[in-house]
Parts: sequence; structure tokens; C-alpha cells
Amino acid sequence: MHNFMKKISLVFAGVIAGIMVSLNFSAIADKEIKEELQTLPIEELRTFSQVFGRIKSDYVEPVEDKKLITEAINGMLVGLDPHSAFLDSEEYKELQIGTQGEFGGLGIQVTMEDGLVKVISPIEDTPAFRAGVKTGDLIIKIDDTAVKGMTLNDAIKRMRGKPDTPITLTVIREGEAEPLTFTLVRAIIKIDSVKSKLIEPGYAYVRITQFQERTGENLAEAITKLYSGSKVPMKGLILDLRNDPGGLLNSAVAVSAAFLPSNALVVYTEGRTNDAKMQLRANPEYYLRGSGRDFLANLPQSIKTIPMVTLVNGGSASASEIVAGALQDHKRSIVMGSQTFGKGSVQTILPLSNNTAIKLTTARYFTPNGQSIQAKGITPDILDEETDNDSRLLREADLNRHLSNGQEEKTDKAAASDKKGAQSSKKSKNKADKKQKKHEPMEFGSSDDLLLAKAVNHLKSMAQKSKHKTAKSTQS
Repeated sequence: MHNFMKKISLVFAGVIAGIMVSLNFSAIADKEIKEELQTLPIEELRTFSQVFGRIKSDYVEPVEDKKLITEAINGMLVGLDPHSAFLDSEEYKELQIGTQGEFGGLGIQVTMEDGLVKVISPIEDTPAFRAGVKTGDLIIKIDDTAVKGMTLNDAIKRMRGKPDTPITLTVIREGEAEPLTFTLVRAIIKIDSVKSKLIEPGYAYVRITQFQERTGENLAEAITKLYSGSKVPMKGLILDLRNDPGGLLNSAVAVSAAFLPSNALVVYTEGRTNDAKMQLRANPEYYLRGSGRDFLANLPQSIKTIPMVTLVNGGSASASEIVAGALQDHKRSIVMGSQTFGKGSVQTILPLSNNTAIKLTTARYFTPNGQSIQAKGITPDILDEETDNDSRLLREADLNRHLSNGQEEKTDKAAASDKKGAQSSKKSKNKADKKQKKHEPMEFGSSDDLLLAKAVNHLKSMAQKSKHKTAKSTQS
């Protein structure tokens, strides 16, 4: 047995070393990391090989080597942060399909929390959203199977399936004495990433539900249509990013570039490798994929200057926070609503062999003024928690193993202030929740949207102030 374990140790030390070196060479090719990999943690690798050997020889039933190695890789990535993950061939394919705006499922963004699946945000106009699944819900059962003990990937696979097939979710919700049960029907999730309308003459409303491959183009088409459909000059625009979980980085740059001056800094990233250090600007080279035409080139000139209000809430994450932060830092738009989610880390998809990949956190996002979004989010210029329809104050900072902000010393006081504000707002939020009908989702952009009404009033007050200043200047 001793000789067997010794052989296993040597073999797996070599295998793991080979895997680590090959991954490093193919995906990163950074000299400093190559040097680090030359000093392998021999004791830890020996422990790994001993555990592997014990499972192979003593586990109650035989286990395939492939399963053990795959689970070990899963464990390495899951243990880093809530967003790093191993993607098998099926998951990798679904990820690629999902960015194109059509995929099968229920329509919820989820993460893992204490062994349960936690809802980050339901996606608008999907089965989960219509059924009343809310941010912060903890999924404890999928059909008749308990979630405890599943990996996040396993849970997601169970929730996905053929369109028109039923599924039952049992969830725990704060403030509810008993678990809630939702029976949903799976569907092909087709997401219209950009919705728009004229609220009243001269005031436009644009909602972005998710940042996909064609979001920038769709936004340009929406703006052109709004301008041509308005019988009076455009006086103001509301950009709604509430419950937008994010998406593609280049689409976030495109949306920002539609409203910012040419070449303005949109976002920058900081990581350990040269590839992870980027400055992304309002320039076609940063948002166009390939050599296509610049879909923002022919937008009306006034779109760069008309008064703007950007709406955000706790479900606004990642790409939406990049856009809100860029518009806020350049003083291009007033940001209104509640503190955003705080998902300010960059996940790079690194393809591996056999059509698999790893999704690895490689950098943090920073707004143009140098503020880290990670685990803090964007603080609105006008805080309006009472109209925020989120039932839970779920943030990136609430997730297990979340990546730190990276600016802790600078932001400790701000974080304490945010926490105090969150606690005071929670009371008003709970009161608002009681007034709402059970499970009834909020329809953003509707006549019942109180925050939208406040945004319109704010734009009108800005117009009045501008008119008053102009009149005063003329008189003098």
C-alpha cells in the first residue's frame, strides 16, 4: 500500500504540474507566473494524491478518474470567488448562446450561498419574473430534489430543460413564515435587450435589460426612432438599468459611448497580467467586434448633451454599473435610485481542450475617477430607496468568498456610511413590500413606476432651471 501511495503521489505531482504549466502557457504566458509555477507546493500535492488514492481504494463504490479530477478542478475554482467556475462542453456552449440573447431556461441570475441557490435577479419578461421570483430568494428544492449538496452547475442544469416543460421551485424568502412554491414552465428565453418609448413630448425612455452582442446597435436604432418619432425637440432622456445583471463588456462601452464625448474614458481594469490591465474608451475600436460599421456614427448630435437621468437599483450589476459609473463620473447623467449590486470583477473565459473552459476572475473594474466597483457598487446622486422594488438588499458583498474591493483603506468610512444607509432604508423597504401584492412583479416603465415619474419630474426641473438661467443672462 505504501508503494502504491508513493507511486500515486509522484504521478499526480507530475500530472498537476503539467496541467498548471500548460494552462499557464496557453492562457496567460506571463513570465512572472511561469517562474512562480516552477516552485510547486509539493506537500499539498502529496496530500492531494493521498486523498485521490484513498478514494480510489476505499470509497464505497468505484469512481471514475475523470469525475474525481473534474470535481477537483471545480473545487479549485469555486473556492476562489462566486464567479469563477469550470465550464464543461455543454455549459460552455450555453454561455456562448446566452450572450446572443436566446437560450432555454427560467430567466434568473443565480449564485451559491451556504449550499443553497440564491437569486441575484430575475430577468424581465421571463417565466421566473412573471411568477414573482425575487432578488434574494433562496431556492431550497428543485422539483422534489433538495438543493443542499448540489454544485451551482448541477442546480442550473436541473433548472434548464426542454421548453414547455414544468418545474417547481421551493424558496425561502425573508419575511415569509413558510417556504414559497412556484410552478413555472420552461421557455426559450428571448431577451429584447433594448426597449424604448416616448413618455411624453420631448422626453424619451430607454430601458436596457441585459448587455448582449447587439445591444449597442439596438440602442442606436432605438435612439434614432425616438428622435424621428418626436414632434418636438428632445428635452431629456431616461436610461433605465434597473435589474440589469450585466453582460458583455464591449456592449457596455458602446452604450456609454452613445452619450459620452469621443474617446472619453469609460472604464479601466487592474489585474496581475498585462492583458488584465486595460483602458476602454468611447471609441469604435473598443466596442466594435471585427471591422463592422460604426453604428453610433450617425446618432443625433444632441444625444451627447441633452439632460439625462440613469435609473439603478440593487439588481444593476457589472456592465450596468460600468455605464452608470462612467456617465456619473463624466457628469453626463444624474444617477437616481438605490445602491447597485457591486459586481466589479472581470471574468475571462479561457478555453481548454475538449470544448471546455474556465471562467476565471482576472481583474477589477474601476470607474473613470478611480473608484473600484467591486463589493461596493455605484452610489446614486439621488438616493431613492422607497421606490426600489427589490425585496432583498442582496449585494456582491453579501456573497460568500466575494472578491474584496481593493480600496478598503480608502472606502472603510464610505462603506460604514453605506451600511448605515442600507439599514435605515431596509425599514422603509419592508413597509413598501407589505403594500405590494404577493408575488406581483414590478413593471419598469409603466404608469405605476414611481421612480420613473420622479426622474421625469427631475428632468423637467432641470429644464426650468436652464430656462431661468438663460432668461436671467439675457436680461443682464
